Amino acid sequence: MYDYIIGKIVMIKNNAIVLDNNGIGYLVFVANPYSFEIGNEYKVYIYQHITEDEHLLYGFKTIEEKDLFLKLISVKGLGCKMALPILAVGSIEGIMDAIERENVLYLKKFPKIGDKLAKQMILDLKGKLEFIGVGISDDEVETENELREVLLGLGYKEKELKPVLARVDTSLSIEEQVKDALKLLLK
Repeated sequence: MYDYIIGKIVMIKNNAIVLDNNGIGYLVFVANPYSFEIGNEYKVYIYQHITEDEHLLYGFKTIEEKDLFLKLISVKGLGCKMALPILAVGSIEGIMDAIERENVLYLKKFPKIGDKLAKQMILDLKGKLEFIGVGISDDEVETENELREVLLGLGYKEKELKPVLARVDTSLSIEEQVKDALKLLLK
């Protein structure tokens, strides 16, 4: 199993790139091949999809994009070839927000996603996408986890904490964060 490949882009196709690493050209299917430039070196996060008939590589510019792709393909009825265009058309934040808010109309705008599959995406993924740290540094994730643990220790439920954790300023000391979170929880 591959995690990532670092190499130069030697060819761009309509739905894939060819990534040269030590003289081996890997055909990697990507959401937006034209976001890459020929001759430049990239670190491409890889998902290897193996079936009876195919061995395919799917590539992503960020680990968050790859994580969302893996969540999307876990949905019943949604495979790799349907999940990749979702990432090409929508932003990570937009897709996550639509699933959390149960916005079926937004999800139906993606290619080959109908009413039934949009509802299945919401059913399978709602509440399971918070681990995808979009634009969040490791320090901020660690601080948020520490704050979460403190609040859980005080007897609050996870579902109560979700909206509050997003509103607390992570640049404050943990004591200040706890105070802010408690104020928000008591409103």
